Amino acid sequence: MVDGHTGGSIPDYQMASFLMAVFFQGLNFAETVALTRSYINTGDVVDLASFPGIKVDKHSTGGVGDKTTLVLVPLVASAGVTVVKMSGRALGFTGGTLDKLESIPGFRVDLTVSDLKSVARRTGAVLAGQTGDLVPADKKIYALRDVTGTVECLPLIAASIMSKKIAGGADRIVLDVKVGPGGFMADLDRARALAEMMVALGREFGRSAVAVLSSMQQPLGLAIGNALEVREALLTLSGRGPADLTELCLQLGAQMLIAGGVVADAASGYDLLAGKLQQGAGLAKMREIVAAQGGLASVVDNPDLLPLAAALVVVRSAGSGYVQAIKANELGWASLLLGAGRMQKEDQVDPAVGITLSKKLGDRVAPGEALAVLYVNRKNNLQEAERRTAEAFTIGETPPEIPPLIYEIIS
Repeated sequence: MVDGHTGGSIPDYQMASFLMAVFFQGLNFAETVALTRSYINTGDVVDLASFPGIKVDKHSTGGVGDKTTLVLVPLVASAGVTVVKMSGRALGFTGGTLDKLESIPGFRVDLTVSDLKSVARRTGAVLAGQTGDLVPADKKIYALRDVTGTVECLPLIAASIMSKKIAGGADRIVLDVKVGPGGFMADLDRARALAEMMVALGREFGRSAVAVLSSMQQPLGLAIGNALEVREALLTLSGRGPADLTELCLQLGAQMLIAGGVVADAASGYDLLAGKLQQGAGLAKMREIVAAQGGLASVVDNPDLLPLAAALVVVRSAGSGYVQAIKANELGWASLLLGAGRMQKEDQVDPAVGITLSKKLGDRVAPGEALAVLYVNRKNNLQEAERRTAEAFTIGETPPEIPPLIYEIIS
């Protein structure tokens, strides 16, 4: 089935039927291993054996405002770990790292395996998409899942993620599994099941993996949308990013340093990376990566060179109180309606549009005060995007209990 679809003899509509069957019936673990292996076997496997040290990869299951990859890859590489990171495009209401990177003028994500290795040798890190020769089956099926309602299926998610991680050549893998309405795993039990499945798949293919279950009860950071998130990532690399984004990156980065053999424990890794942030080492590494992949390196020091939307629309609070809940998925859909994602497979992403939050969980709000700002280039879905954004915020009289940023770690 996988070979036929990759080769073109099985059309999209038949693969969509298969995906829907898996969505409803599931796969057992042996079948999930077989699907993962079939993905891998449709293309090449990157050989990084000639690179010194332990190679580490990182993956997030995706969330609203999740730009951790843009911070983690250069930051961890600045501490001496080789990071070869292959990412995907937007899925459903969550953003895609490749779409974000392409908002940097000239930045190339479509690298050959040879190019990928060359960039990694020069900079110690690479941020790229799947090459045409690397897991081509997943590249086709990934896009099809996005438009057929079959994204939120544990074996399909696990096979997609782990086939790329295994084919990417890394020795060890750190997985960020998002928990909450802003990701695909709304509840902790389901997120834990996915994490355990991916760690087991890693073991099956000879890769050590650790999964961090992190909160997606609200958007991560303040920015939602491609250029907006790149801007926020650069701010974080300069030591001035939002507290939750900075904290999560330091925690995930510590796990990557443990995996890479640089430190023995999470506290040491956290302190090392916090120092790298303050020294600007991660920002300097990002500048190297952007230049090596054909991007406009001056963007790193001047984010105003990123695409800018034509208009700003402020969404204001109708009442007063505390922000008790934020439906991150609604904000994700609102951003998608503005053009930051794809409603259909062929849609073009607008890099400039999106949303920035003016308030987060627990913040006090007065009547008429800004809850969020929409960055707009087209008006056709603006009213619906405004409505969804306003309704995403629940305002009440008492401050809420703030969920933990990290629930647990599975290895």
